[in-house]
Amino acid sequence: MNAGRIVGEPLKVHRLVRGKQEYDEKVEELFRMAGLDPSMTDRFPHEFSGGQHQRIAIARALAGAPSLIICDEPISSLDVSIQAQIINLLQELQEKKRGLTYMFISHDLLAVQYVSTRVAVMYLGRIVEIAPSEELYHNTLHPYSRALLSAVPMPDPHLEEKRERIILTGDVPSPLNPPSGCHFHTRCPIAEPECSRVVPSLLDIGNSHEVACIKA
Repeated sequence: MNAGRIVGEPLKVHRLVRGKQEYDEKVEELFRMAGLDPSMTDRFPHEFSGGQHQRIAIARALAGAPSLIICDEPISSLDVSIQAQIINLLQELQEKKRGLTYMFISHDLLAVQYVSTRVAVMYLGRIVEIAPSEELYHNTLHPYSRALLSAVPMPDPHLEEKRERIILTGDVPSPLNPPSGCHFHTRCPIAEPECSRVVPSLLDIGNSHEVACIKA
């Protein structure tokens, strides 16, 4: 399939347009929204760059006028400059389309901080901490969240030298056979015997900040 048919497929599947003219006009509109030239609709995937692939995927996701778009590692395979372009595009689209929500799944914690209004940290399939972005990054409570954020590079070399790095020991357990109790207790630097027996529930500590740790 060429790029135009890829982007326009949801329009046909969900019967969102009537006739070829409306279909062509909508596809061109989606291309423009994603920052692509409508003259490129006849090109095939191998003729596009990685950043353009992501823009085509975004255009296709927008075709059905969704209220929620799930972005699963949307910038992981892109150059840094292209990553910034895609993130900025997502934010511009959200400003134009009020009510559009993203679930942004990523290991890039700086990108998560930049994009998100609310952040959830997961370990072996469980949410261990969830809070508004600014609250979580400035008042990190769960030991796994702290270890993650301690690994994020800082642009200021003086701060980078002084800050504490938390190095986790041991291997990540298999998600098919996770540890009992708190899944993180086998690698947690502050674990107690009780942590291997008790499955901690998310505790609301205020400011819409919840953490799953018996020592919170």
